[in-house]
Amino acid sequence: QVQLVESGGGLVQPGGSLRLSCAASGFTLDYYAIGWFRQAPGKEREGVSCISSSDGSTYYADSVKGRFNISRDNAKNTVYLQMNSLKPEDTAVYYCGAGSACPGAYDNFGQGTQVTVSS
Repeated sequence: QVQLVESGGGLVQPGGSLRLSCAASGFTLDYYAIGWFRQAPGKEREGVSCISSSDGSTYYADSVKGRFNISRDNAKNTVYLQMNSLKPEDTAVYYCGAGSACPGAYDNFGQGTQVTVSS
């Protein structure tokens, strides 16, 4: 069964950091681009970042550029999203999905992990 599982969310103060993990089971992440998305209450889901499978190229939304960093550890079958200098507007449920290109279309989203940035 193909499955992605997100973890690492939590409550953090503005300016703090979190590292999200996207772990795969049932398939090998090596062959897929992985994208991180987020959805805040009352808002549409938006793309945050992605990383390609071929050359490790990355993409970041303007809203997170310079603060977030995406990386992959194929040996652990996991993709990470390091989030620094967090802002209240980063509060959302974060999801990861698998696709064929970065940027591109993604599916097989996990259940998500809640990130709350608040003092």
